[in-house]
Amino acid sequence: MAQLAFFTLIFATLVNALLGLAVLLRAYQRAYGVYFGLTILGVVLWGIGDIGLLFATNPETVRIYAQIFYIAPMIIPIFIWFFALTFPQGHRLPPAAPIVAGTAFILFSLLFILDFDFFVKGIAIRDGLNLSTPNTPGFLIYSAFFSIFFILTYVAFYIKMRGLKGVGHTQVAYTFYGTLIASIPALVTNLSLPMAGFGTFIWLGPFFTLIFAISVTAAIIRHRLFNIRLVLARSVGYILSVGSLAAIYGLVGFTVVNLIVFRDNNVSVGQQMVYTALAASLAFTFHPVRRFFERITNRLFYRDAYDPSVFIDQLNRALVENAELEHMLKEASFIIQSNLKSDFCIFGIEDTRKRTLIIGTTPKQYTAEDVATVRSLTPHLISRVFVADTGYHYSSRQDEKLAAILARNSIGILARLVPDGQEGKQAVGYLLLGGKKSGNPYTSSDIKIIEIIINELVIAVENALRFQEIENFNLTLQEKVEEATRRLRQSNAKLKMLDQTKDDFISMASHQLRTPLTSVKGYVSMVLEGDAGRITPLQRKLLTQSFVSSQRMVYLISDLLNVSRLRTGKFVIEPVPTNLATVIEGEIAQLVETAKSRNLKLVYNKPEHFPAYMLDETKLRQVIMNFVDNAIYYTPTGGTITVNLAEKGQTIEFTVTDTGMGVPKQDQPHLFTKFFRAHNAKRARPDGTGLGLFMAKKVVIAQGGAIIFKSQEGKGSTFGFSFAKDKLHPAP
Repeated sequence: MAQLAFFTLIFATLVNALLGLAVLLRAYQRAYGVYFGLTILGVVLWGIGDIGLLFATNPETVRIYAQIFYIAPMIIPIFIWFFALTFPQGHRLPPAAPIVAGTAFILFSLLFILDFDFFVKGIAIRDGLNLSTPNTPGFLIYSAFFSIFFILTYVAFYIKMRGLKGVGHTQVAYTFYGTLIASIPALVTNLSLPMAGFGTFIWLGPFFTLIFAISVTAAIIRHRLFNIRLVLARSVGYILSVGSLAAIYGLVGFTVVNLIVFRDNNVSVGQQMVYTALAASLAFTFHPVRRFFERITNRLFYRDAYDPSVFIDQLNRALVENAELEHMLKEASFIIQSNLKSDFCIFGIEDTRKRTLIIGTTPKQYTAEDVATVRSLTPHLISRVFVADTGYHYSSRQDEKLAAILARNSIGILARLVPDGQEGKQAVGYLLLGGKKSGNPYTSSDIKIIEIIINELVIAVENALRFQEIENFNLTLQEKVEEATRRLRQSNAKLKMLDQTKDDFISMASHQLRTPLTSVKGYVSMVLEGDAGRITPLQRKLLTQSFVSSQRMVYLISDLLNVSRLRTGKFVIEPVPTNLATVIEGEIAQLVETAKSRNLKLVYNKPEHFPAYMLDETKLRQVIMNFVDNAIYYTPTGGTITVNLAEKGQTIEFTVTDTGMGVPKQDQPHLFTKFFRAHNAKRARPDGTGLGLFMAKKVVIAQGGAIIFKSQEGKGSTFGFSFAKDKLHPAP
């Protein structure tokens, strides 16, 4: 019996460990997957404690293993209970559950460590095994711990079974009956019989847990609870590989060493060489043998297998090479069906003509009612991929209704073609897949690959719809263009008439205003110079402001006249000997008082020597006045305006730099166009015309120069112009 007990415990512990490891590796993101793995961990520790208790020889070691044997299995009913509470929908644990279970486990563990004799009288050898004798009061309490938690587990499973239908009901039934069949004999052999004095069969307890593990594993493989098929396939492949190589090389090594080469019992150099050669052969042949068994196990476990990279590459190539919507979807549907091994693959798309296109591998027709219902339900889905399974317990009645419609139409998966992260928005279409031809369910890997290809499909469909829209538009484009051209010609003729009328008015008004304004300016200048007698400081200040305003009005009228002359071709540059340094100084002098009144610092860095050039002095005065005047108006109180004139190599440059409001970046490209004003300039000075900068650019460019401009909103601007010396004629 001792040998049977030993090998049974080893077998049960190893198999349970393999299942627990597989689940933890593949389902750690699911709460009930973790609880299942922790349950198996308790079983493994229990098996280790059982082996040590039964077969250890040192009394102290036996006592330690006995403590493990009694403490470790307490984990099992706790985590099976947690598993029952969260399985299969993934519900959260009630807040009190971890507290109650954790407290009970800690108390019993401390009691076993601090007062082991309270539970066990002693340990004696019977039938070749170390068997413990329970201490009745403590062992009854210990038994009650297991009974309570297993009853809670049975109740939780029973309630779940009553509330679920179809696949959900089957899943819980697998685990419930597996738990029931495994726990009852385990409780009998490890609690009831030892209390009655028959502790010889405690080694059967870990073996019975295999029933629970196998039942859950059956539900796993059949119903996609965890994706451990890859682990099982690889595990079987490795076991077959290692077992085959061990048998072959063990037989060869034994035959060569003991029967042919060496017959004595001493290990010689020759034997070591044989062992080394066998080890080298094992190293070189292991991988080919392993690949051989992997191919076999893949055929067993992966009838529906496909290469995701090849699948995506094929689909991308089809999407890129086809711009026409229907042809592209047709080819894509065959690629998706052939890789996923589906009964059919269909796209439902609404094209630019508002037609609903049903395109795929198999002709399908769906009722208008079903189509409308699906369209109304799908925007509420949390995920883009919906697996239709009428037996599953969905979280809402809407999901149940959608699953029933899809199942009635033999649809296994519905995928909404909507960009990732925009699940609640309207989809560009739907991807519908039938069930798998093999009868297997879609795996989590299938769902992930569908999620990946959705993004590619969305882009391709949107591009194809745009291409289709362009094609449709081209059919009526000529007619629309001709109609628009006819209306445009009519509008253009009216605009030309209005523009002519406007220019005539501006020209007439400018000429009529110029003469009286010149008289006003002249008389104000005479009064300021004392021709009408002495004036007070206040009168001088007011008259100076009037003179500056009159001068600004003169420049405005000149701008209007120049705009009119530009249109009629009468805008002429009249160069005369001009010293820019002196001209700038004269214009600055007229604006000094205005700058002081606004508490601005106006600085002119006049060069000591500056040559005279042939330039249109009158028009450049307007440009200079416009730049400086704008700087004064658009610079807040306390700011600084710096005027520079300098020779820089082969050019001369004039700049006005302020610390004002600056020009917004979006307005800068339009700043020198006729009648345009920046948005912040309109708020600061509503009475502007938008002609000053337009005429400044025209005047400078007409004389062979270039405009200087740079600005940053909120930090100021620089306006100016530059002339290349080789394009200017020196004044005689």
